[in-house]
Order: sequence, then C-alpha cells, then structure tokens
Amino acid sequence: MVLAIGGAAGFLLFGYEFVRAVSSSLFIGAFGADRLPIVMALSPVATVAFVYGFGFLLSKLGARRALSLTTVLSAAVVLACYAALQAKLSLASGVLYVFREAYIVVLVEQYWSFINSSFSKTSARWVNGPITGLGSLGALSGGYVVKTYATGMGSEALLLVAAASLIPAAVLSTLAYRLGGEPQPAPSEKGGRHGHLALGLFRSRYLVLLALLIIATQVVSTALDLRFSTLVQDAIGVKDERTAFFGGFYFRLNCVAFVMQFVVTPLLLRVLPLWLIHALIPGVHIAAGAALVLTPTLAVGSLAFLLFKAFDYSLFRAAKEMLYIPLSFDARYRAKSLIDAFGYRFAKGGASGLLALSAMVFGKLPVSVYPILAMVASVLWLPMAVGLALWKLRPGQGLTAAELAAAPAAEASDAP
Repeated sequence: MVLAIGGAAGFLLFGYEFVRAVSSSLFIGAFGADRLPIVMALSPVATVAFVYGFGFLLSKLGARRALSLTTVLSAAVVLACYAALQAKLSLASGVLYVFREAYIVVLVEQYWSFINSSFSKTSARWVNGPITGLGSLGALSGGYVVKTYATGMGSEALLLVAAASLIPAAVLSTLAYRLGGEPQPAPSEKGGRHGHLALGLFRSRYLVLLALLIIATQVVSTALDLRFSTLVQDAIGVKDERTAFFGGFYFRLNCVAFVMQFVVTPLLLRVLPLWLIHALIPGVHIAAGAALVLTPTLAVGSLAFLLFKAFDYSLFRAAKEMLYIPLSFDARYRAKSLIDAFGYRFAKGGASGLLALSAMVFGKLPVSVYPILAMVASVLWLPMAVGLALWKLRPGQGLTAAELAAAPAAEASDAP
C-alpha cells in the first residue's frame, strides 16, 4: 500500500513539474512577472470550486472513486489548455497557472487523507518521510526532464507528458485503496450529512488554529515566490531558457527535498518532540528572509525559496499530517481539504491580491517588502505551530469519529 500510494504521488508530482515550469514561463512571457499577483489572486476561486466538487463526489461515490475521477478530470483540463495554447490563445497560460494551483493541492490532500486514515501516529513517524520521498522521486525526475528537454521540445509540448502522467497516478492510487482498504465515515457522516465541506466542524478552535497556521505558511511562500520570480525575470529574458531555468531550479529543489524526506525527516521525527520540529521550521525561514533583505540577488532569492519548498515538501508536511491522525473521517477528508487545499490557495491569492492592490495604490513596491513580509508571517507561524503540536484533544470538541457518530446528522448543506 505504501509503495502504491507513494508511486501514485511520484507520477502526480512528475507531471506537475511540467505544468509548473511551463505555466510560470508562459505566463511571464505573455503578461510579465508584475502581473503574477493578479493571477495568484484568482487561484482560490478555482480551488474552492475544485474542493467543493471533490466534496460532492466524496459524498456520492466514496473516497476511492472521488480520487480516481478528479485525477482523470485534471488530465483532461491540462490537455484542453495545451490545445488552446496551440491555437495561440495566450490567456490559456493564465488559465493553466490558476488550474495548476488548484488541482495539485486537491489531489495531494486526497492522498494524505488516505494516509492519515491508515496509520497511527507511531507508524506515521516511520512511513511519512519515505512516502514523501517516493513522491519526490517523481518530482525530481520531472524537474530533470524539463531542465534537459524544454529547449528542444518546446514548452507547450511538455503539457502532453504532464497529462499522460496522471493516468498511472490514478491506477496506483486505486491500487493503494484496494490494498489498504477504503476508510469509511461514521454513520452520521455518511453521504455528506454534515455538508460536502463539513463547515460545522470549524466550531473547533483546533481546526481554526490549523487553518490560520496554513495561511501564515502560504504568506511566506507567496512573498518568497514573487521575489524569486521577479529576480528570474530580470536575469533571463528568453522564454525556453527561462523554462529550462525553472526546471533546473525545481530539479535542485527536489534533490534537496529527496534527501530530507528519506534521511532528515524520519530521523528528526524519531528523535525530536513534535513541538520542537514545528518551532525549528519557521526559524529557518526567518533567517532566510533576513539574508534576502541584506543580499537581494538571484542566488539568495533562489536559496530562500528553495529552503521553504524543501521543508514544505518534507519535514513540515510529515509533521503537519500527524496533527490530523486522531480526527474523524470528515475532519481528515473534508475539513482537511478546505484547510490544506483552499486554505493554501486562499492565503496565497489573498496575499498576492493585497500586494497587487498596494502596488496600484502606492506604485511599484520596494523589493525588500517581499522578504520582510515572509519574516513577519514566519514569526506569527511559530507559536501557532507549537501550540497545535502540544494541543490535547479533549472530549466534547466534536472532532473524533465517536463524537460525530453520536451527534445528530445535519442537512446535506454546508451551513454550520
């Protein structure tokens, strides 16, 4: 089961490297890096639509079939964007950029919902790192292929490979469900009785704090991403060379993440308390942001963004997922999808939109604004992460499967 879900993640992330590099390069070429905040601000709209669609399918079809169908539909959208780009519709690069932000988080979070439903906290300390490592093998391979072949194949043609990679991802994820068993909701959760999004669960302070934590992390990500993109635009003006640079950057990123996933993450999860791990990660980003303020070069900007992504893909991901393990089916699938898919993109889009609005009102922002914003968000991130790691779930918080089974079922709407 571990090999199957890890292999599915590998194929998914292999294809995502193509979509990520191509969409970034084509959008910058068509509209300029200065408009990235605008397209980022649109990503929450696509994400919440995708999350709700997943919630609807989860209610009607169950977790396994919902994952298979959303994977195949994602492949179809990537193919449609390829066809539009071949027809010289430059707007398709923006659509592809927005869609990439939605489909990857919704699919990845479905994998983790399954994993969190299949292992205890003790087992997770051993398997979470290797599972992310197997996924990273695919991402590493995808980044290498983009870096090596983008200039020869052309950016748009890489999207065909991305769409094809989603088919084995669907097959392997289905196999993982068959091998591990499909997690089942409590009787009161069946058929989405608490709503396709289970918004009523957010009466819990635990889930609210978890959502705020994700928002803080994505403000850091957005600030570093935007600064990195402007530095790339200033340094590389040719489209396919820029695509190859993005591919090379993500290849190096995935090499670092791979080592962290198979070596650093399993080791630290076994020897350090969870609260200390959650405290160390934002501390690294505070230091990286300070370095970027003092030395605003492409090399330092690449390093700061690489560190964020490498930790996000490995140690932070493995440690964060352990926070979901004790929770109910709806919390692990529906609330998690809202927090880790929509929350990610809402924070990224909201931060981007505010930065774009600020630029319209005050003129072009000083480049130091981005790393300073990343540092401030990291400072807010730290106490929230430590608090969640130390949180003791108590009876009456409405987060366990037993409590939901005993609760009266709500209408199949999303009213709290």
